[in-house]
Amino acid sequence: METSKVLGKTLVASPERVREADADLEIVHRVQAGDVAAFDGLILKYRERVLGLIYHMTSNREDAADLAQDSFIKAFQSIHRFQGQSAFFTWLYRIAVNSALSHLRKHRFRSFFSLEKIDGDEPVSREIIDALTDKSGADRDTYVHELQEKLNEAMQKLSIRHRTVVTLFEIDGLSHQEIAEIMDTSVGTVRSRLHYAKQLLQADLQPYMRQ
Repeated sequence: METSKVLGKTLVASPERVREADADLEIVHRVQAGDVAAFDGLILKYRERVLGLIYHMTSNREDAADLAQDSFIKAFQSIHRFQGQSAFFTWLYRIAVNSALSHLRKHRFRSFFSLEKIDGDEPVSREIIDALTDKSGADRDTYVHELQEKLNEAMQKLSIRHRTVVTLFEIDGLSHQEIAEIMDTSVGTVRSRLHYAKQLLQADLQPYMRQ
């Protein structure tokens, strides 16, 4: 069974991840060999994911679009340094996250946690949201809007790095191991940050919890 390494620890990669990584690496090798047009395939594959990640970090669509484009430019300019020690998407995400973090620090923008996908299949703070309301229809829409504002306020109490971990885990659905690699930290640190964030969010949203 194929494995990958994160911070010196050997991790078992799923067959799907292995196939995806192999396909990406094949394209990377083509680009490195001079077929620069092949990079368009990676842009098409990951554009929406990178854009969504940065948007949930910045809560600004124009900034997210600019930063996503900048991330792909940086990735292309650095593609010759990619040796496949990690999956390409992990390497690309690290570039995107660092670009967004630098932007947030420079401009001191507020990052908002979005409930846009609350009815979708992606894991949007499921444990918290499921405990908040059993309302439906129009009442639920009003309630979710109010909850959005309260949750945004709670998110501002988190550091940028805590908000980033929450975004990667809750919005993008990445594993603890993948987040650790992207943020160049340990799995334990990722879990600790998520635990802290969850505690703070639950405390601030306690009045909304079902009795």
